[in-house]
Amino acid sequence: MINNANLRGQLTNEEVLVLNSEIELRKKSALITYLLCLFIGTLGAHRYYVGKTGSAIAMTLITVLTLGFGAIVTGIWALVDLFLINGWLQDDRSQIEANTIQTILNKR
Repeated sequence: MINNANLRGQLTNEEVLVLNSEIELRKKSALITYLLCLFIGTLGAHRYYVGKTGSAIAMTLITVLTLGFGAIVTGIWALVDLFLINGWLQDDRSQIEANTIQTILNKR
């Protein structure tokens, strides 16, 4: 996870407001991520949503190419993912924050 505290300290109050609104606009929804994982997680839908495309494709192929029998494996995989999603979302938010701070500082 990225520590943005030092960069955030360089921003003015107005820039912090812009930063916070940008984070709210761009961050992934926890509710959507968990719902995707619970209902179509065996196909890797939640991983597509959070940008983990390679492993999402693997989950989809395992499920589809085994005519559904691979859903046992990907179901367990999705169950494990339920415990990892929060960390992914925090990393996503931190990355958005770092990129936005850099953009703000570069435009000064």
